[in-house]
Amino acid sequence: MAGLVQDRTVFAGLPTASWAFAVRIWLALVAALYISFWLELEAPTSAALTVAILALPTRGQGLEKAGVRVAATVIGVTASIAIFGAFSQTDGLLLAVLAAWIGLCVFAAGLLDGNRAYAAALGVITISLIAIQKIDSPQDIFEAGLARGAAIAVGILAVTLVNDLLAAPDYHPKIASDLAGLHRRAIAYAQSVLRGETVPPATSAGLLRAITSLRSEVSALSAESSSGPARSAAARNALVDLVGVVSVARELEALPVAATAPLAGQIASSLDGESAAALPPVSRGDDPDSGLIALSFAWLAGTLVERSRQVRDDLGRLRDGRFPSRPWKAPLYRSYRVAVENGVRAGLCFALAAVFFMVTGWPTTEISLSLVAILIGLGATAPDARAFTTLAVIAVPFACLIAGVLEFVILDGADAFPLLAIALAPAVIGPALLMTATKPAVAGMGRLFLIFGVAILAPTNPQSYNPQTFVFTVLFLCLATLLLFAIQILVPPLSGEDRLRRLLAGARHQATAPEPFTQRTLAPEEATFRDAGRIGQIVAAGAAVPAKMQCLDEAMACFDHTVAVRACAAALDGPSAYAAAAVGDAGRKALTRRDATGLLDVARSLYPAALAGDPKATELCARLTLASRAIAASPSAIFNREMT
Repeated sequence: MAGLVQDRTVFAGLPTASWAFAVRIWLALVAALYISFWLELEAPTSAALTVAILALPTRGQGLEKAGVRVAATVIGVTASIAIFGAFSQTDGLLLAVLAAWIGLCVFAAGLLDGNRAYAAALGVITISLIAIQKIDSPQDIFEAGLARGAAIAVGILAVTLVNDLLAAPDYHPKIASDLAGLHRRAIAYAQSVLRGETVPPATSAGLLRAITSLRSEVSALSAESSSGPARSAAARNALVDLVGVVSVARELEALPVAATAPLAGQIASSLDGESAAALPPVSRGDDPDSGLIALSFAWLAGTLVERSRQVRDDLGRLRDGRFPSRPWKAPLYRSYRVAVENGVRAGLCFALAAVFFMVTGWPTTEISLSLVAILIGLGATAPDARAFTTLAVIAVPFACLIAGVLEFVILDGADAFPLLAIALAPAVIGPALLMTATKPAVAGMGRLFLIFGVAILAPTNPQSYNPQTFVFTVLFLCLATLLLFAIQILVPPLSGEDRLRRLLAGARHQATAPEPFTQRTLAPEEATFRDAGRIGQIVAAGAAVPAKMQCLDEAMACFDHTVAVRACAAALDGPSAYAAAAVGDAGRKALTRRDATGLLDVARSLYPAALAGDPKATELCARLTLASRAIAASPSAIFNREMT
């Protein structure tokens, strides 16, 4: 699980930080149940489930997730009341509206990330627990919503109190450590490029994915403390500047090695220092074309060193809790086509499950139907919905076994709360320890054990110890997981290859659009971060695709093309006399036509001014040259070819 700081102290083969996290979750869950029993809440299980869902190793992560959980619950309860108030007497139409709501929530989850995606998925879970389980008694929905809201508030209070009393670790040291490690990787990549080594596109693509994947975690810093917003802004700046280091290194990689060799060693050394070393003037020669390449290299080298220095400054501000001088946005790349298809498939899966239960006519099947919806909601935030369902099919029987042993073997009729608290210890601490594993499958299994184990046990005051109720609950839950698994065979979620094909189509479209940058709402650095997010999604989607390397080559070619053209467009629109003059008009026309020769001609006309040391002319000349080379190196076939 992300968020645990490295700890060398080990107890029973596991880091003490993992044990401390597991014990905190157990204490918070026990506290939530005790308060719920004391207040005689109608839904104490919801309080315990809130703790299980908010089981995160740092205070900032837990507080952010708690906030979105409250907001999403309010929206879900409101939607439940509105939907059942309007369609409670329509049977088939009611199920169709519920399927549409579920599809809408999954669509929204596909456009978000982190806890915001979880909030969208919670719209499915809330309407399942409140509305679908009350489908035969819609008059009780409002009271069920109030009871669930009160229980969630108790769970959030318990988690917050235990985290504060037991000094749960802050999240910003972990983020700072991760960003510093990514900075070292980015510098190592740039130094390899400067040494003339051949670096496969998969290396830079993987680095971009590692950088952009921290975006959702950085947002958790805002809720951590009074200095949280400043730390979150500094961390976002570091992410954007890290992507800038990688993109500049890729532009350097595209230049001829002969032009870069004289200064490569000195620049590589300056990247390791705390400040940029002074670079000597470049000998540009008499040939304008070779001079343009040397000028572009020198300008890019200075930009690379400056971006690296800026990352160090961002990390210092992150540790000190200071706002950056110019906060960057770190926009998320959204594929609306992928999100729509995921939403439609999720709604169709729920509709097929509803039709199945209507045809069978089994009694009390609303519980299984609500569990199907819950699994769809939980899978909406997973990288692979089908893999999540498969994991649930494996985890649910073990969770049922854990709950059964706890209820009928360990407790076996006990009604004293201290005995319940002691009995819950292994059933909570064990899965929580699994959640700290580095392997995603093991961590996901631990979370499912904890959530489903608490849901099946359903602690109440007093505990019923009804074997028949337990058996029915187990059967309903197993039926729901198996049914959803079967339906996803008929209506499979988007495969990695499907997502990859759609993401690549979006990259091609952006790279080849006639005028893609005429209305810019983002700075070039921010837009580059968004494009890097698409690269990260392509890397994740192509993990199991046979043509992965070929797809990464194409994706990085589109990325390089788009970054160079966007930066050139920004330079041509910048506040300089050259941008407003005839050369600026000529450059914009050539850029719109993707005319590499025309861009190079404009750069040649600015070359004398750049030789004279004019910084604006140097920047514009370099950007025109780099855009010309990027366009020339991107044959139209690479953007029109379908993935094979």
